Amino acid sequence: MRAGAIIVAAGRSTRMGGIDKIVAPLAGRPLLLHALAVFGENAAIERIIVVAAPKRLVEIETLLSVLRLAAGRVRVVAGGVRRQDSVLAGLAALDGCDLVVVHDAAHPLLTGAIVAEGLQLAERHGAAVAAWPVADTLKQADAAGRVLRTVPRDGLWAIQTPQTFRHDLLLAAHEATSADVTDDAMLVEAYGHPVQLYGGSPHNLKVTTAEDLALAEALLALRS
Repeated sequence: MRAGAIIVAAGRSTRMGGIDKIVAPLAGRPLLLHALAVFGENAAIERIIVVAAPKRLVEIETLLSVLRLAAGRVRVVAGGVRRQDSVLAGLAALDGCDLVVVHDAAHPLLTGAIVAEGLQLAERHGAAVAAWPVADTLKQADAAGRVLRTVPRDGLWAIQTPQTFRHDLLLAAHEATSADVTDDAMLVEAYGHPVQLYGGSPHNLKVTTAEDLALAEALLALRS
């Protein structure tokens, strides 16, 4: 099956203390390039769409053209107001693909193995999402911070990206609702299609703050 990837890089980095995390340096190169390199090395991924904030479009295009990444398989398109609007723009640019891998650029420590397993499972199930079992004790609290109850963690997973789907399924799920969602799996769930979880990695963290960026740097150093 023909596969393409959408790398969502249109966020506002509101918790990064004025730093745009997409181009923030991580182990000597912009954060965006870490995820892009993984997809570029996967021969099954025919096309890669980077969805950038409209105001950063030229900057990202220039960055990728100077580095000549992924042998011309990369295209940059403008994102929308919401994350799901950005993914929808990516889906339109990947018309003709059977499978689509949606990945947040803010997860720079993904691996080729995680991408490959998602493709295999999505071909079989239609929807496959990388995740990791919740290990911490969870408490539900009221508005004042008082504990209401302890939430059993059995069967609870922390959702990551990449998230891989049949293109037609994900497009139909996007077109079926205008409600705000936090990830594409939520749209597919609401559409009534089951989503298959599989083991991502405890190191596949999301960079949200400057401290996360430092942690990602340390984890990358452990790999080398």
